[in-house]
Amino acid sequence: MTVPTDRDHASVVTLVECTLVELTHEAVGAVFVSRQVGRSTRTQYVAADDVGERFQRRHFDDRLGWHETTVPRGTVRDELITQLTRSASTSVERAGERAASEPDTFVAKPVRDLRTP
Repeated sequence: MTVPTDRDHASVVTLVECTLVELTHEAVGAVFVSRQVGRSTRTQYVAADDVGERFQRRHFDDRLGWHETTVPRGTVRDELITQLTRSASTSVERAGERAASEPDTFVAKPVRDLRTP
């Protein structure tokens, strides 16, 4: 889905909390893709334990490659809320250019379908 930049904060928090529950109880991962002019990044989150307290974060930058870390639930929650509440203009301001042709996206998909290094 296209990132819901027009949603109120409470609905984004609810979406993130529901996503974290699904990541913990199902074999799915969450993927956030950010596109800027000349650059894209992909961040994947997959549960690293069966209680939902630790997650594997796989970050891909088309300039720097893959980087994987294990992070606590609170970090994943905060990162997703930040990514999903960022306005469309923020990406433009960061890039200092016109908006990318494709919007940022957020999706949950089966772990077996996630891109890996």
